[in-house]
Amino acid sequence: MAEKKDMVCECCKTKHREEKEYKDLIRRLNRIEGQVRGVRNMVETDRYCVDILTQVSAITAALNAFNKELLSQHIKSCVVHDIQNGKQETVDELCATLQKLMK
Repeated sequence: MAEKKDMVCECCKTKHREEKEYKDLIRRLNRIEGQVRGVRNMVETDRYCVDILTQVSAITAALNAFNKELLSQHIKSCVVHDIQNGKQETVDELCATLQKLMK
């Protein structure tokens, strides 16, 4: 009998993450979430526009760093695994993903 993770259909791909990777990603997201709440508070308290824009820029940089880390892990695990198993269409998916990220 196949393992449960092997029975996932193509329409709803999943990925198991090791504990360290999972915690690192969640930690980054929690930090970003806090930054967004901070910007909301700045707007609600009528803070100076440039100060808000500076914080938004920091959020953008944090999101970009999150994307880079997740993309790196994706290439090292999912993409390599699929190519090793003959799923060359994964390269097309990766290229499409990179095009979306580079808008």
